[in-house]
Amino acid sequence: MRVAAIYDIHGNLPALEAVIQDVRTCGVDHIVVGGDVLPGPMPVETLACLLELKTPVQFIRGNGEAAVLAQLSGAEISALPEQAREVVRWTAEQIHREHVSVLATWPRTLRVQIRGLGEVLFCHATPRNDSEIFTRLTPEERLLPVFGGLHVPVVVCGHTHMQFDRMVGKTRVVNAGSVGMPFGKSGADWLLLGPEVELRHTSYDLERAAERIRETKYPQAGEFATRHVLQPPSEEEMLKVFTRAELKE
Repeated sequence: MRVAAIYDIHGNLPALEAVIQDVRTCGVDHIVVGGDVLPGPMPVETLACLLELKTPVQFIRGNGEAAVLAQLSGAEISALPEQAREVVRWTAEQIHREHVSVLATWPRTLRVQIRGLGEVLFCHATPRNDSEIFTRLTPEERLLPVFGGLHVPVVVCGHTHMQFDRMVGKTRVVNAGSVGMPFGKSGADWLLLGPEVELRHTSYDLERAAERIRETKYPQAGEFATRHVLQPPSEEEMLKVFTRAELKE
């Protein structure tokens, strides 16, 4: 079985459409959507695209979905900065009732048996938390308590929007990167799993995508189009940011 892992779409429908087309050419049998489908500029359309796929799809919940569900339930989301709260509130207002019930069923982790790799554990950030931060540079000793004792050869994660493939003890930990908001090179990042691990990058029409995003009513549409589609932050810049916020134990 060949599995595509697509993470952190963040409502960027043009990027998702390009990745789905690429996935189809690879003969993928199964798709795992690794959380943070939303918030983003085209949340309803993005969810509909994923839910209508003919290829079997499984989902896990990211911190983005958790925040939107919390907003809908009336829970306090003050821990988020105001810029993030604004897009969470807007996204919560857009999504349909039937989508809310679907989001609520997504688990936090998922295990899939993949030929050539064995049992693969999918999580959003880490197996224990949907918002913890670590990168390819995080010291291994900080990660051993997180990934030890899982009894799987491979863990796939996302959340930090940068691809990597590293070892933590005896566990291979692979970050799928981000479809909709990658840091580093413009385009869309994802993984192809089975029998090997392939870090994939899909190019698409960035100018047209930015135009489509600016045409939405998303409250930060212009910034999203510029900052996350046309001119994303460099990996070096974001590694410095994440080093200050990464998990300490």
